[in-house]
Amino acid sequence: MDEKILKIQHTLKKELDENRYHHTLGVMYTSASMAMRYDVDVQKALYAGLLHDCAKCIPSDKKIHLCEKYGLPVSSVEKKNPSLLHARLGAYLAHEKYGVKDEEIICAIESHTTGRPGMSMLEKIVYIADYIEPGRRELPNMADVRQLAFRDIDECLYRILKDSLVYLDSKNITVDPMTQRTYDYYKKEMGKED
Repeated sequence: MDEKILKIQHTLKKELDENRYHHTLGVMYTSASMAMRYDVDVQKALYAGLLHDCAKCIPSDKKIHLCEKYGLPVSSVEKKNPSLLHARLGAYLAHEKYGVKDEEIICAIESHTTGRPGMSMLEKIVYIADYIEPGRRELPNMADVRQLAFRDIDECLYRILKDSLVYLDSKNITVDPMTQRTYDYYKKEMGKED
């Protein structure tokens, strides 16, 4: 593994809580595995997976403050649920603090929570890896989703988006409009009726 990735790992180990750090490593390795399966640059997948949650452990009020300080937009949904900001803030920190200049990696970090219409293959990989990494608590149908991730990435993406919306609705949690737009986009792209 390259020296820069090891250095970032060392920094994140100090900045993330233990569970988040282990999750981060799981996403990094799952992203790399999926990148090999789908012929995507493995180094990019390692970086995006490693840095996807680099802003996750920043307290909510500080996330909002930092976004305002750096001129990053904060929606009304994000003000109610600042946890959603970790993706946008993480993309900014990946660039400014960790020196990532590759736009594809930055986009994969930024879209890993809500997704977005027209995601690149790397974005899909990180989004899915975040959901299926081995340390993730078992969710309904997890074994099927994990297998699907390596068989049909678009079907897997659609399934995760659909399951996420059902879960959020069942918990009466406000859905970020981007998640809904992403689901609607892939539902139409894949010709789904449900």
